[in-house]
Amino acid sequence: MERVLITTEAKALIDTLRAIHGPLMFHQSGGCCDGSQPMCFEKGEFKTGDSDICLGVVHGCEFWMARDQFEYWQHTQLTVDVVKGRGSSFSLEIPLGYRFITRSRVFTDEESMAMDLSGM
Repeated sequence: MERVLITTEAKALIDTLRAIHGPLMFHQSGGCCDGSQPMCFEKGEFKTGDSDICLGVVHGCEFWMARDQFEYWQHTQLTVDVVKGRGSSFSLEIPLGYRFITRSRVFTDEESMAMDLSGM
């Protein structure tokens, strides 16, 4: 069971951004700028620390979230998607007229039990 998935459209945008910027990473913001949106950075540009956890890798990009933010999202599977429109964050896609968004769904009871067994 993966915690973070990604749409085909988001993969295509990542490919475009990767051609411009090189290796990338995501960090799910905790409320500043565009609210709680995934922000895309050049890998290593956003400094992670003990207060951040990596939820997985999507299309070759690590997906990080603040540990306290994870407390709210731990029962959900996230899907990185993209929509047209300019957001107000520092994410790399903004100048291209797009923004990444996170769609979520709550894990079923069975999936939650499996996630608990795998740990975090």
